[in-house]
Amino acid sequence: MASGPKMMAPICLVENHKEQLSVNQKALKILDKILQPVVVVAIVGLYRTGKSYLMNRLAGQNHGFPLGSTVQSETKGIWMWCVPHPTKPKHTLVLLDTEGLGDVEKRDPKNDSWIFALVVLLSSTFVYNSMGTINHQALEQLHYVTELTELIRAKSSPNPDGIKNSTEFVSFFPDFVWTVRDFTLELKLDGESITEDEYLENALKLIPGDNPRIQASNLPRECIRHFFPKRKCFVFDRPTNDKALLRKIETISEDQLDPKFQEQTRAFVSYIFTEAKIKTLREGIRVTGNRLGTLVTTYVDAINSGAVPCLDDAVTTLAQRENSAAVQKAADHYSEQMAQRLRLPTDTLQELLDVHTACEKEAIAVFMEHSFKDENQQFQKKLLESIVLKRADFLLKNEEASEKYCQEELNCLAKALTESISAGAFSAAGGHRLYMDTREKIEQDYWQVPRKGVKANEVFQSFLQSQATIESSILKADTALTAGEKAVAEERAQKEAAEKEQELLRQKQKEQQQLMEAQERSHKENLEQLRTKLVQEREQLIKDQKKMLEKQLQAQKALLAEGFKKKSEEMNAEINNLKSKIETIKKENTSFLEQTLNAFATVLCAPIVLAVEVVKGIAALF
Repeated sequence: MASGPKMMAPICLVENHKEQLSVNQKALKILDKILQPVVVVAIVGLYRTGKSYLMNRLAGQNHGFPLGSTVQSETKGIWMWCVPHPTKPKHTLVLLDTEGLGDVEKRDPKNDSWIFALVVLLSSTFVYNSMGTINHQALEQLHYVTELTELIRAKSSPNPDGIKNSTEFVSFFPDFVWTVRDFTLELKLDGESITEDEYLENALKLIPGDNPRIQASNLPRECIRHFFPKRKCFVFDRPTNDKALLRKIETISEDQLDPKFQEQTRAFVSYIFTEAKIKTLREGIRVTGNRLGTLVTTYVDAINSGAVPCLDDAVTTLAQRENSAAVQKAADHYSEQMAQRLRLPTDTLQELLDVHTACEKEAIAVFMEHSFKDENQQFQKKLLESIVLKRADFLLKNEEASEKYCQEELNCLAKALTESISAGAFSAAGGHRLYMDTREKIEQDYWQVPRKGVKANEVFQSFLQSQATIESSILKADTALTAGEKAVAEERAQKEAAEKEQELLRQKQKEQQQLMEAQERSHKENLEQLRTKLVQEREQLIKDQKKMLEKQLQAQKALLAEGFKKKSEEMNAEINNLKSKIETIKKENTSFLEQTLNAFATVLCAPIVLAVEVVKGIAALF
């Protein structure tokens, strides 16, 4: 689905059967094929409030998500519609429509809370849809937001002080959009016109007072303000006053609806297309369709097991799957590129190693692009091991191809010599000189053959060794030579054989040196790309922390401006904790980098040390 999915209609992603959640495997298969980054827009709200209509408009359709025209809730569970993003090429827009909250047919009200929490975890933009006005009742109906810290955990290990740091939630919670349907009020405050956003912010202002009722009333306001620092509001007029048209709104043309409603809908759609961001986890991990599928499964499994969905656990599960796939993808890239670029046999070992170095560099880059949270570089080590084995296989195939080619060429060149020996052509006087001339001609012709490869010397050396006994017999039988001449010829043959053997050993030593240097290059490349990735990750971590700090400072400033000095001061602990964390990351940056790189370097050095010992061993033979 490189160009985006082609879903003609929505499909249920999370089924809610008898208030038991389960993930639809067909929907997962669709997500698994989406390798593009996803922008995830989810909508929740009371049932029968027109949520599905807005989602259909985002999909560019009048119908798709079931709208229904009765008092019975139509959407059960969480439904998904994946479409190519209309304004972001190579991105997918994932629309999530949820069953109506507060359905009287439900037996367990906790079920609504889990649906609410799930879409908060999955979405990058969270739309809350309500009717009429944003008043005390509307905020009370949004009590689910006050339960989020009980239903979601940011970290797998609890805070040692037993304090819930709500700042952690802000780092991965979505942007918040409140859509108010059938809005009939004038957007005015104290006689002055206000914007929709100002209307929302005014409704979220805290009520002064310390009695329990006021505190309970302020709780959803505080949660929305704190968890969702980026907020937006849209108000919508009634689509039409014709009840008959309302019942069949998914089949009528847009121009049959109220012009003001049409304009408001277009503004909402435009905002979502422009402002809704890619779903991103902490440390800048961008979510693709297949990653979203893993997150859904992990969260639903946690809920069904009676546990609380945890972002850290989900990211760890995601990292295990993604990093395994990244190793495979990188290793496959190495194999494919080596096979494409190599013509076996290579003329020299260095030729193969140069191609290996280039392909390994690309493979490491592929791994770095698709991996994240590779604790202790365990998956990078697996890639390194895989490439070492694959390179060994290419080296073996190269030797086999060279040996086969050289042997075939030599057999062809030596055919006449073999036939002459069998016919006794060298058994007469002067036969040794004739034999040597014929063999020297074979040697000259053999070395003229191009691209014999790494086994050229070894194959020819084997040929000479196979001829040694034959040459000695011919020499002894040659009556044209004196005993002294025969002795000189025999001594020369032994000297030449020893020189050839030394030449072969020197070649092997040179090749071992080349292998060692290639391993050193691999070592440096692995470390360099790891260093770059670690630096980027730390920079992203600092950036995320600074963004959270900025949002907290803005929230604190707003509280102070509204006269809530005590609540403003209560935020100091979290703000100071964030500032301290940022400074700690900065200070530990260099030491963290060096410790990680040194630990990985120890693993990488093992093959190099082995190569050095091999070279020393060969050198000792001379």
